[in-house]
Amino acid sequence: MNRRDLLKTLPTLAVASQLPAQSAYKGRLRPGLVAYTYRDLLAAKKMTYEDVIRTAADLGFEGLDTTVYWFPDTSNTYLATLRRTAYKNGISLYSIATRVRLSQPTPELQTAEVDAAKKWVDVAEKLGATHVRVFGGAIPKGASEAKAIDWAVEVFKRAAEYAGSKGIILGVEDDGGLTTTAEPTLEIVKKTDSPWAGMNLDAGNFPKDGYAQVEMCVPYAVSTHIKAQISTPDGKKEKADFERLFGLFAKGGYRGFVSLEYEDKDPETAIPLLAPQIIRAARKYAV
Repeated sequence: MNRRDLLKTLPTLAVASQLPAQSAYKGRLRPGLVAYTYRDLLAAKKMTYEDVIRTAADLGFEGLDTTVYWFPDTSNTYLATLRRTAYKNGISLYSIATRVRLSQPTPELQTAEVDAAKKWVDVAEKLGATHVRVFGGAIPKGASEAKAIDWAVEVFKRAAEYAGSKGIILGVEDDGGLTTTAEPTLEIVKKTDSPWAGMNLDAGNFPKDGYAQVEMCVPYAVSTHIKAQISTPDGKKEKADFERLFGLFAKGGYRGFVSLEYEDKDPETAIPLLAPQIIRAARKYAV
């Protein structure tokens, strides 16, 4: 190699030397916000979803989990406006959160939930989102947990097949009822056995032993939420250690958004204080 060729290679070598070893690096995490954080303001029409998008951008978040409960409509015009606002503010509308409940005891109710999931998958496609959150639902009266799981799997499979045709992933959240804890939630995911179905892992929803439950679920997570608090092994609540949670997500191989869902009052005061902590934790695993 002559001197001229050597000089050409030096910038490339310098950059390469600063990159993490690809065989060892697992994390690729991004800080996000869940629209549900501003639920009271959205419900009272004191904020719009456009306001939430701009607020997320102003605070330094990169993505928004767009809880759909307070959408004024789902027309093409409205969804296009949201998508434009997000693009202009550098925010990814990566996920929408719905009230679809998987575990239904009759074929008619199961079909109704599949149809609801399809509707929201279509909305997600128009927004440019690639994830849709669903719930496991309550265990139907008189049913065993095992039977409720089978019913949930039936709906999840059918909904995931449709979602997959659009390139969209469904995530069932640990959020009470059938999916209160990791074990039944993961059983639904495993039995569904679809590349388009996984878990929307909410670290703050487990009633006990939050960090251990999170660690169990991370390999199956397709989207994640964190809260300001997390459960202790004896069922109490303590302040969540964001860096510890991000470390668990990265160690488990999760890549994607980790979004704050704030459930206490006065998010206008609290979120600006929490945002820098979450962004700092994400940057440790943001290469």
